[in-house]
Amino acid sequence: MSEERVESPVTPLGVDECWELLEAEEFGRLAYRLVDEVHIVPINFLVDDRSLLFRTAGGNKLLAAALHSDVAFEIDWHDERSAWSVVVRGQLRRLPEDQEDRVEDLPLHPWVPTLKYNVVELVPTDVSGRFFRLQRPERDHDLAAH
Repeated sequence: MSEERVESPVTPLGVDECWELLEAEEFGRLAYRLVDEVHIVPINFLVDDRSLLFRTAGGNKLLAAALHSDVAFEIDWHDERSAWSVVVRGQLRRLPEDQEDRVEDLPLHPWVPTLKYNVVELVPTDVSGRFFRLQRPERDHDLAAH
């Protein structure tokens, strides 16, 4: 850990650090807009060639991909002393049939046992992250009991 992170309560992460964290994770939250509604959904994903891939059935996520919707995707982690967050902004697109072989050898399987034949790619336009040094207050056990 750099000395700057130890001293500063909030430190930006470099793009390469963000991709390392994304590659190490497999679960995050996808936010997208359809007409006048904002949706946020959990998805399992994987990184392939600095883009994010996930499977989905028909529905709102697939519609957002068909519309090439602008989206935000976030992963995070924390313990008692530190936390980090990575946000990917970009557009969704459904992989065309002639590119679906791209995922044949990748471990991209839905966690929910439903049929999800469509592969969607989040093509990033911006990747950013931050590291946080935490100073969490002690819980007041008397207040927590009420």
